[in-house]
Amino acid sequence: MTPVHSVCLLRLSAIGDTCNAAAIVQAIRNWYPEAQITWVIGKAEASLMDGMPGVNLVVFDKSRGLAAYRSLYRSLRGQRFDVLLVMQVALRASLASLCIAARRRIGFDRAKSKELHGLVVNERIEPTTAPHVLDNFRQFQKAIGVPLTPPLWDIPLSDDDRQWADAQLDQSRERHLIIIPAASNPERNWLPARYAAVADFASDQGFAVYLCGGPGEFEKALAKDIQGRTKAPIHNLVGQSSLKQLFSLIGQVQVVIAPDTGPAHMAVAAGTPVIGLYAHSNPARTGPYLWQDYVVDAYTPALQEIRGESPSQTRWGQRLKGKELMGRITTEQVCKTLQRCMRDQNL
Repeated sequence: MTPVHSVCLLRLSAIGDTCNAAAIVQAIRNWYPEAQITWVIGKAEASLMDGMPGVNLVVFDKSRGLAAYRSLYRSLRGQRFDVLLVMQVALRASLASLCIAARRRIGFDRAKSKELHGLVVNERIEPTTAPHVLDNFRQFQKAIGVPLTPPLWDIPLSDDDRQWADAQLDQSRERHLIIIPAASNPERNWLPARYAAVADFASDQGFAVYLCGGPGEFEKALAKDIQGRTKAPIHNLVGQSSLKQLFSLIGQVQVVIAPDTGPAHMAVAAGTPVIGLYAHSNPARTGPYLWQDYVVDAYTPALQEIRGESPSQTRWGQRLKGKELMGRITTEQVCKTLQRCMRDQNL
């Protein structure tokens, strides 16, 4: 296969998907250490990936509308890449790809293409039977001759990020657990009373418990609600960290509990066990890649009940809707999974 001297990767969002994409960027960088690597990425996501050695991040700020496309075109004008990896099928990404000149334009296989994706590529990755998003992303590295070795993330952190995380840790406890209660879609959030019950259980097991998340008012209100229901003292850090600081803190704790949200994938990248709470999307596709054994899966029984299908029978990416679905996950299930994680990880 012809060596690659310049590659542009287009994956704009979201946090979880860009964490998955980071493993592809690192694999390419390690296999082609002399190659010029450019990553077109969303604004928030770039704040997490900033500082990756040998990788030029070009920020696409979707909030700027048409100006974002003009800025992208100006940033890359005059450059022609050996390869463009179009790793997102949203219309926004397809339009953004038209601002990038490349000889080879590699996209998803036909079964996973939509929103004009097939019109902006001239090659496609090999289909894979593996359902996970990361396994599908890995087909992009394979398409340019990079072997499918175990994924590595290596998201860089500064000393300041690590010091911030150190300062948050409760020194009276030896074990630490983070709960990320809020997802971007509120339907994916678990019940506040059950989060609180699990927090109390974890505290009884000797963990210092932290609530973490973004600065949105809904996230802050949810955290306050949970904190008001707990008997044990818990540390509410919601809205108080940057993504880099949160990633550093996640890397220093023993367990993370989260629904289908970006920080669950940040925990995978940091090497921290994740107990994933899933009811609306297939955890085998979007769950924490290295910690599938600790997923509390309400999706599979709900899919069978609602659509009469198993995950292997339904279409890739099939989501379920309904505010009541997360209520199928019980406190007992999560506590038992935490106990199993503690035994497995010698916590």
